[in-house]
Amino acid sequence: VKAVDIIYATKGRIVLTGHGSSSSLSKRVAGLAIRPAQHRGPVAQPGLLQPPANGSLGQLRAIDPLTGKAKWIAPGDMPRWAGTLTTAGGLVFTGDLWGEFQAYDAKTGKKLWGFQTGSGIIGQPVTWTHKGKQYVTVMSGTGGAYVIYSGDPRLTGVPKNGSVWTFALQ
Repeated sequence: VKAVDIIYATKGRIVLTGHGSSSSLSKRVAGLAIRPAQHRGPVAQPGLLQPPANGSLGQLRAIDPLTGKAKWIAPGDMPRWAGTLTTAGGLVFTGDLWGEFQAYDAKTGKKLWGFQTGSGIIGQPVTWTHKGKQYVTVMSGTGGAYVIYSGDPRLTGVPKNGSVWTFALQ
């Protein structure tokens, strides 16, 4: 199981977590029926991994580190395995298993932008500058424990190709 990525944004005084699964899902994963699979180890039986009543298998959450309370939550119908990046300009970047690279407003959690990369994102976005211009780069190429072990049929058509994407910030 992948560790949860945690980013602290000092400017907005928030902690951002991209959950690979919600805590309620984590409890159920431990109770899944496991069967052996050739060359891959144990695999959860397809169809046993069901979303909670609210339909959210994962979420991007901004937490006030002084109170421990969520400032905002962006729910999703897939676990979030991508890393999270926060910029000084108040943007939060992350991706999903279907390959959409996304930007959120760090204060409100409103999704501002998305770009389909063609394969799932499970890596860490990075930011850098060149000649005074800021860029964000992310790797795209699905894989990881959820894709391999969950048996989630929604991911069978997601290409396993790998690519690197770079975007200039305005």
